[in-house]
Amino acid sequence: MRATLPLLSVFLSHAAAAPTPLDIASVSIKSERSWLWGWAWGAESTVSVVDRAPILSFASRPAAFGAEINDPILGYVIPLSAFTVPCNDSAALPVSNTGCPRLCIAGPHQPDPSETWIALVQRGGGCEFVKKVREAQRLGARAVVVGGQDPAISGYPDALVNMFSPEDASDVHIPSTFIKYSDYIHLFSLIANSNTSHNGLRTLSLLITAEYSAWEWYSPIITFVVILLLPSVLTFITLLIHRVRAARAAQRDRAPEDVVHGLPWRVWTGSGWEKHDAAEDPYAETPLVDVAASSSEPPPPPTPPAEPTPGPLPWFDTQLECAICLSEFERGDKVRVLPCHHIFHLAEVDEWLIQRKKLCPVCKADVTQPLAALDAPAPDADADASANAEDEDAELVPIPTANSPAGSGSRAASPANANATERTPLLADEDDS
Repeated sequence: MRATLPLLSVFLSHAAAAPTPLDIASVSIKSERSWLWGWAWGAESTVSVVDRAPILSFASRPAAFGAEINDPILGYVIPLSAFTVPCNDSAALPVSNTGCPRLCIAGPHQPDPSETWIALVQRGGGCEFVKKVREAQRLGARAVVVGGQDPAISGYPDALVNMFSPEDASDVHIPSTFIKYSDYIHLFSLIANSNTSHNGLRTLSLLITAEYSAWEWYSPIITFVVILLLPSVLTFITLLIHRVRAARAAQRDRAPEDVVHGLPWRVWTGSGWEKHDAAEDPYAETPLVDVAASSSEPPPPPTPPAEPTPGPLPWFDTQLECAICLSEFERGDKVRVLPCHHIFHLAEVDEWLIQRKKLCPVCKADVTQPLAALDAPAPDADADASANAEDEDAELVPIPTANSPAGSGSRAASPANANATERTPLLADEDDS
């Protein structure tokens, strides 16, 4: 005998028809996975008890073997231990619901093979997931719900796991899904206390739905691509940061264009230097003003004066060649005068200061910093020598000896002798006597 409730008939009629989005939405629940774990572990599914008000739903995870849950599956859920026992001891009472093979029918009741029924088994019992599903398929189940083990006994956490097959599972044609241990105990107790029966077996109406998306299919490929490209991306970012820092350091080593263009410049006219203000454009054509311009032969390069004159030229005005190109200055050459008073061909030194270094190619002076010390006249070497000689003469003071008579021509002791040093002579000069 089979008792069928009106509510169950309604849901069975829905199962025969094509599912609509409304049917799925009415029993869907919010998945407990996060975007990261969902991405790594694949799709999720939902197991819902539909002949209750309100509908009770449990989160589940489809197996990696067997058929996929493309369409909602609606049927009677029956524990395998309700009508089977291990075949090696058919007289034993069913004390577990692990569904480990091989199972034999026990008792007068069993599910109707013409009806859609879902087997309920539990993890453990010494057999793999695929063997449990394969045995339920042999007994006529259209789907399998596998519950977790007691964490206090197994040591496993009460969480969803991924069911894989260590062997060939191409013969498994029914879908299966995994629920947590706490949800399995709850569902098992609901079946034991249910008023609904199927062929004399207590049961409930169960609906299994899956949450697949295009992201689930591409997630393994994306994972591989991310793992493959992540070191390259990190290396690229590191090199980019290094290049940016190097570019900034190089920019700090260069002189700004406005500073370089603000330095004075001159033109060699053949007989002297024609000075120009920094405000003038040095790259424009500048007519030369030279009395010797009409001469057929080019004037000789500037030579330093042979002897000092009352108004000598500054030392930088006597430079004969550019220290960058090592070429002598010719008539019409434009030069840039740096703060250190070194002069170079204008285009060459401008390129050096703006593109390379802000330092003078000769003395390494920073052109962006004022050099007041270089503008001060250098101390005269002759004056320094004279001063040193006078200091030495002042120190060479003879010291009177004990044998010197009191009115002799020897020099009398002076207060300077009190400050005698190791350079002071010990004996007085005899010529002074």
